[in-house]
Amino acid sequence: MQQRIGYIGLGLMGKPIARNLMKAGFPLTVHNRSRPPVDELVAEGAEGADTPREVAEASDIVFTNLPDSPDVETVVLGANGILKGSRPGMIFVDNSSIKPETARNIAIKLDEVGVMALDAPVSGGDIGAQAGTLAIMVGGPLEAFDVVLPVFQAMGKTITHVGESGAGQVAKASNQIMVAAQMVAMGELIMLAQKSGVDPRRVVDAIRGGAAQCWTLDVKPERLFAGNRQPGFKAHMMYKDLGIVLDTARTYGMPLPATAVAMQLFEAMLQIGMRDLDNSGVIGVLEVMAGEKLIEEVT
Repeated sequence: MQQRIGYIGLGLMGKPIARNLMKAGFPLTVHNRSRPPVDELVAEGAEGADTPREVAEASDIVFTNLPDSPDVETVVLGANGILKGSRPGMIFVDNSSIKPETARNIAIKLDEVGVMALDAPVSGGDIGAQAGTLAIMVGGPLEAFDVVLPVFQAMGKTITHVGESGAGQVAKASNQIMVAAQMVAMGELIMLAQKSGVDPRRVVDAIRGGAAQCWTLDVKPERLFAGNRQPGFKAHMMYKDLGIVLDTARTYGMPLPATAVAMQLFEAMLQIGMRDLDNSGVIGVLEVMAGEKLIEEVT
């Protein structure tokens, strides 16, 4: 018998993940702060719920995918939250990117009522969410991980049990250090090439077959050259995640100077009205600093 799945948070990432779970044949109950995404998935075969509590009551495994730590705490522990509808043996899985300490605290609260918790943030952007090729980094009891693994396999391609509660969030923080660095470096190299009078498209083609090859150079330049800065992962969420990275670093006395600079550049995006652009849109801050716009393809 298929596990009954609940999914709360149907945004840019959550909705395609939930859709892939339905395609894999899992009975699905969904909830979202705004109703239209719920109605859309209900039309495709999901059940809708008005509160997180109702999702928990109808599910064996409940997922959340929410903007930040306070949102997850409210949905799990608040009035009409998941905790209120939980029962021993249920498993909670959080796909959000939140503070490791928040993940640990939630796991402790749920353990008191017999619910195992996994922090399982994801990476791969909206493209990975739609294709079911996300990287999923998981912290929490191995017993729960083994139960949820078939569900993870409907969502992602690389699924790693990193360690105990909070370890998945530490892995995601580490992931975001690299993502931010790549986005900034890509913007810098493209603008350097253009300012030097060299075609940045040719430069990207030349370097991504060598040591500079990475997912960012494989996926993002064509979108930028085509004038597409619409979000796969919004700049303000990148900024939020970098705040988590630096908070975690301070907790453990770890200096992260390059990440601090990257966070300032993403903060500049927010200040100049680019908060809802893709994180690759950090090139827009470099354009302002360079006094030159990226030359886009003529269509």
